[in-house]
Amino acid sequence: MKFGVTIPNNWGVENPQQVLEFGPLAESLGYDSVWVMDHLFNTGYIRERLEDKPYYHPMSTLSYLAATTSKVTLGTSVLVLPYHNPVELAKYAATLDQISGGRVILGVGVGAMTEEFEALGISMRRRGSLTDECMDIMKELWSSHLPRYQSKRWDFSELYFSPKPVQPTIPLWVGGSSPGAMRRTALRGDGWHPTGLSPEGFALGKREITEAATAAGRDPDQMTWSIRVEVEVHGRPSSDRAASRTTMPGDDPAMMVASIKAYQDAGVEHMVLALNSGDVPALKRLMETIASEVMPEFR
Repeated sequence: MKFGVTIPNNWGVENPQQVLEFGPLAESLGYDSVWVMDHLFNTGYIRERLEDKPYYHPMSTLSYLAATTSKVTLGTSVLVLPYHNPVELAKYAATLDQISGGRVILGVGVGAMTEEFEALGISMRRRGSLTDECMDIMKELWSSHLPRYQSKRWDFSELYFSPKPVQPTIPLWVGGSSPGAMRRTALRGDGWHPTGLSPEGFALGKREITEAATAAGRDPDQMTWSIRVEVEVHGRPSSDRAASRTTMPGDDPAMMVASIKAYQDAGVEHMVLALNSGDVPALKRLMETIASEVMPEFR
C-alpha cells in the first residue's frame, strides 16, 4: 500500500510558505505522494468555506514542490479538465515531469460545480466529451513524435511538441464514481481515483471497470487502483459534502488502520488521505501521527 497526503492549497492558508512546507514534511515522514486540488473561482461550496481567502493554483504549487522534494510523487486530485486548454496543460505537465525527474501523476475529472462552469462560460452538458478529448489530446502530444489530432475544435498535425515527459506518458487517473467516470477509466484511464467510496463500493467499481477494460481490449492489471478518503482532522466532518461521504476519524489511529485494511482488501493500492482543514499545526500533528502509528502497519 502506498500513502499520499493532500497539501492544503485549497484551504485558505494566508501564507503560501506554510502551504509549501507540507511537501518536504510529507517526504521526510515517508509518504509516497503529495496531492493538490483544482478550482479557479471561490464559488459554490468553495466560497462558503473560504470567501475570498487564497486557493492556490495546483500546478504552480506542484512546481515549487518539485524543487523542494526529491522522492514524493506529485499529484492532482483532481484537475477539472474542461477548465483547461489541453495543449497548454500537456506542455505544463510534461515540463513539470522533466523538472521533477518523472514524478507527476494527473488525477483528472469532469467537474461538478455549476456556478464555476457558468462563470467560465463552459458548457456543463459537454463536460464529459471535453474531458475525453482533453485526455486523448494530451496522450497524443506526450507519445507521438509528430502529434496529430482532429476534431471540431482541434486540428493539428506535423507539428513538433516538446518537451516530452520523462515517463513514457504521464499517468492519468480518472476521478469520480459515476457510470461515466468508470467507463472513462476503463477506456482511457491509467488508474481509478474516486473520492469517498466505501470499501464495498470501491470493490464493486473496480470489478465493473475491470470487466469493461477487458472487453475493450485493455489490460486492467496495468491500471493503478487509488482512492482519496477525507480524514476528519477535528473529529467531525469538515463540511456537509464530507458528511455524505465515507470518511476516517483522525483521532483514532487504530480505527484508521482497520479502515485502510478494508480498502486494501477491496483492491486499493494507493491511499490518498485528504486532511481537510486549514489548521496548519493540527495538520502537521496528524501527518506525524499517521506516519508513526498507521503507515508502519502496511510497510
